[in-house]
Amino acid sequence: MRTSMMLFTRDLRVRDNPALAAACRAERVVPVFVFDDALLDGPFAAPNRVRFLLDGLADLRESLRELGGDLVVRRGDPATEIARLAQETGAESLFLADERSRYATRRLSRLRDLPLRVTTHPGVTVVPPGDLAPAGGDHYRVFTPYWRAWDGRSRRPIARTPPSVRLPAGVRPGPLPRFADLASGATSRDLAAGGERAGRRRMADWLRDDAADYDRVHDDLAADRTSRLSPYLKFGCVSPRELDAAAPDGFRRQLAWRDFHHQVAAAFPSLATRDYRPRGHRWNLDEDAYTAWCEGRTGIPIVDAGMRQLHAEGYMHNRARLITASFLTRDLGIDWRRGLRHFNDRLADGDIADNAGNWQWVAGTGNSTRPSQVMNPHRQAARFDRGGDYVRRYLPELSDVDGPAVHRPWTLPEARRRALDYPPPITDP
Repeated sequence: MRTSMMLFTRDLRVRDNPALAAACRAERVVPVFVFDDALLDGPFAAPNRVRFLLDGLADLRESLRELGGDLVVRRGDPATEIARLAQETGAESLFLADERSRYATRRLSRLRDLPLRVTTHPGVTVVPPGDLAPAGGDHYRVFTPYWRAWDGRSRRPIARTPPSVRLPAGVRPGPLPRFADLASGATSRDLAAGGERAGRRRMADWLRDDAADYDRVHDDLAADRTSRLSPYLKFGCVSPRELDAAAPDGFRRQLAWRDFHHQVAAAFPSLATRDYRPRGHRWNLDEDAYTAWCEGRTGIPIVDAGMRQLHAEGYMHNRARLITASFLTRDLGIDWRRGLRHFNDRLADGDIADNAGNWQWVAGTGNSTRPSQVMNPHRQAARFDRGGDYVRRYLPELSDVDGPAVHRPWTLPEARRRALDYPPPITDP
């Protein structure tokens, strides 16, 4: 009787999961998730992401039980735990999602050393990182030609949900760990619930109510009509392929940006630590300026509102991410890596490829074709929070200020006066 194993990684769902569908062709399936201590040390154990991950795994376990199976949970080195489970169950094959991060590449290499047939399947991105490359190059360095190739690429069929999952007899599923076993520190007060069910509800609501207006409203900070699906995409609670099939082109372009950053990170694994395109920057080391930015007390209301949203929700509106990142790197002249670390500490959707790619784009060291571009926070506020409602939502101390007057600088931060004479003249996109 054939037995397969399904290793869940960043695909915590049963719908449109090609690896799971393939694994379930065997008579018996061992669905497993391994908590790797190598990822639970340091910034990977950010409280908001740990909470979101545990929500996703609890939901996945419930879904697998409804299909007749269960989620086997282990902690340790993935290759070691998979080898042990294969021996216990007699499994002959292993299935998992194709992922190209530095960590995932090392993990896959170790898994391929085991006496198992190891097969990877798409599912983390719409188009796998290695599927598109320009003539004479290993990856696209500019987004627009990538978008054209991505948009014209044929798509895999959406995978069917397995009708049943049959776990081998005698396998001990094991309990999910407690939050305190994995992370220390508090989660954001208004952190969204994780899991496939929550993600699919959010996806259905957005597709029904707001998707048609995406091009018109997605940059409107006060409207808050973006999809808010990024953490569900990060953990694979919703399928990027399903979103690609259902969403308007404006949103599909954002999915293409996500895939673009993944293929850049696959070709340049140091994207989170080294300048992709060094520009000879001199970075400011002003600790007071950095702390003020982190805490949302720079005195620039639109910047502070974005940072307060980050801390309250473990999420930030995409336009606010651009504004706050530009202010840190261009106005204060502080190294983008410090901003990246702070975002990684707080974001439920913190993804190495996307986060690092966007930070480098804003800082002018990444894939932007206009590396001197700077976002004037006051002009950005006037365009995307014209009435000041976004600022008043997150800065209650300004709640009694009427209209756009809320956007005037309420203090002139000493950090801003001390910033290095580094940024080019301010221009607004």
